[in-house]
Amino acid sequence: MTARATTHPATDGMRATVAWWELAGTGHTAESMRDYLRGEAVDRFSGIEGLRLKIWISDPATERWGAVLLWESAEAAARPLPPRAAELIGRPPVQHTVFDVEAVVEGRYADAALAGRGALWEAVP
Repeated sequence: MTARATTHPATDGMRATVAWWELAGTGHTAESMRDYLRGEAVDRFSGIEGLRLKIWISDPATERWGAVLLWESAEAAARPLPPRAAELIGRPPVQHTVFDVEAVVEGRYADAALAGRGALWEAVP
């Protein structure tokens, strides 16, 4: 019997990270955090090795700001990220959780391009 290498999804597979901040009392809003996206974050994160997708999310009504990240491996998800958002907000996220990815699927859509979508670009004249 020959031994062969196997991949164990629970330890080696894709990861998803969810992080968010409570902005109340920080002097920041979802609107003001868009300056951070425009000025540096979008470009910075587009060059991170192993990051398949990052979606910045907000809920202005509850003063929450955060992100969902999809990583191609556990190793990529474990690398340190630029702490700039925490520096701007003045504290670490109140929630930062890494999940195993059980499955990924792409639905049917009219526009294949995801980059350049979202409130950040809709707000620019």
